[in-house]
Amino acid sequence: MVGSVWVALGLSLTCISALSLLSPAWFQTPTFSFGVLSYCSWPQGDSWNQSCGIFRSLDDIPDFAWKVSAALLLGGWLLVAFHAILLLSWVLAPKELCPRRGSGKMRGVQAAAATTTVLGLLAFPIGLASPFAKEACGASSVYRSGQCQLGWGYVTAILNAVLASILAVIRWPRTTKVQGRTIRFSSDTGKIILMPEGRK
Repeated sequence: MVGSVWVALGLSLTCISALSLLSPAWFQTPTFSFGVLSYCSWPQGDSWNQSCGIFRSLDDIPDFAWKVSAALLLGGWLLVAFHAILLLSWVLAPKELCPRRGSGKMRGVQAAAATTTVLGLLAFPIGLASPFAKEACGASSVYRSGQCQLGWGYVTAILNAVLASILAVIRWPRTTKVQGRTIRFSSDTGKIILMPEGRK
């Protein structure tokens, strides 16, 4: 049961991360929006008639800080996806095959994903000083969006980073069987000492 919850959280985090990464709505004006990997424009008052484009490679991305952000965010997404797939394999595999499920280094993978994502989120607004962003947002500069407003894609990416950080801190409960009873440990260093009963 606990494993299924962790898998659901991991897979939903992967999907949310991919959605925010591909979203063109990180910063937007009434006629233009852009994100890490895509951008869209539309006529004034007609947002249903959008024309969108993507940055096909790092060379197409207009600013160095933006490129760093894209690489970090993509790396964070890959780590989150790897973590979710590994959790799924642990839940589906027989217990004899994976006796130490969800412990040790996998928490480190989740922490690395969260850290990488946060660094990517911090690097992206530096790209607001690029000519591309200045053309779209007017008087934008580092960490100042000018006439652009914060879009749902960036907010979703921030929430994703917060959830990834929380999941990195929360542990998969560790259990063991002693005399037919399941005992939960609070940490990897927790121990139980069994003493033989004394004779009276």
